[in-house]
Amino acid sequence: MSELIETDAVIIGAGPVGLFAVFELGLLDIKCHLIDILDRPGGQCAELYPEKPIYDIPGFPVVTGQGLVDNLMQQIAPFGPQFHYSRIVNTLTREADGRFRLTTDADETFLTKVVVIAAGGGSFQPKRPPVEGIEAYENKSVFYAVRKMEDFRDQDVLIVGGGDSALDWTLNLQPIARSLTLVHRRPEFKAAPASVNKMHELVAEGKINFLTGQVSRIEGKDGQLDVVHLAMASGDTTIHATRMLPFFGLTMKLGPVADWGLELNDNLIIVDTEKFESSVPGVFAIGDINTYPGKLKLILSGFHEAALMAQRAKSIISPGERVVFQYTTSSTKLQKKLGVA
Repeated sequence: MSELIETDAVIIGAGPVGLFAVFELGLLDIKCHLIDILDRPGGQCAELYPEKPIYDIPGFPVVTGQGLVDNLMQQIAPFGPQFHYSRIVNTLTREADGRFRLTTDADETFLTKVVVIAAGGGSFQPKRPPVEGIEAYENKSVFYAVRKMEDFRDQDVLIVGGGDSALDWTLNLQPIARSLTLVHRRPEFKAAPASVNKMHELVAEGKINFLTGQVSRIEGKDGQLDVVHLAMASGDTTIHATRMLPFFGLTMKLGPVADWGLELNDNLIIVDTEKFESSVPGVFAIGDINTYPGKLKLILSGFHEAALMAQRAKSIISPGERVVFQYTTSSTKLQKKLGVA
């Protein structure tokens, strides 16, 4: 049976705008669950340009993408948000009691009073390797994310790629895999140097294998991987593998959001500028995924949208409750919530 999670607010997307929405909702005593297709918070900032400097965040003459994410995670820590990584929201429907039911591809069901879509340009979708017939193996023995590490215990694991995800999972799965082979098309990596060095240490110790090449063909029966053919400079070879994790990067797609009955314009969610609510009451859209006259696709614009969204969300979650607008600089009540009073 699917896991049922009841909450006040679900935020779809854990990029900077989604993270700041946690802060604004938290000031109003609204607890949040966040769902993201990536395996970590940060969205584009963390995945595409973690070390790239950003110059237009108020109060920061310069901050890296990862630095901004780290600061936001520290800022929202007092509110204890619950994160659900490496999954995508498939369906969104309204219940008879007015709440929304969301289901994910991780067999979870959420019941929530408001939904906040902060998915940037859409959901990140993993790029499929150019390997003929790979679709038959997907979600059986070929996976694009690790949802449960136990699924890889005592398996012969092949990881393909040279970025942070490939190196991180190489290091994390090595202790539980029966065998582990990392394949990358060249000896250089686009990953944290410390991770690369640790990987080479494991190779030197004989605990994992590293091969320079590309996957050309896979074999197996009924979706179960058995043999992987590699094209290498030294000549083609084959290895045995029962699990394969290809990390070939990500592409942006609107994804299932397109089927949720929201009014769209050029694959963007139309919202008003008073509360950033979509055409479906109770469903909000903030950040790059929304559109309205004069829209600027800036992180700081998303922060502003999150603040106005939270005020309207509070009236839905706690109808009839009088909300007194307060400033964090002077309100001891807010300061206690932040743990700084």
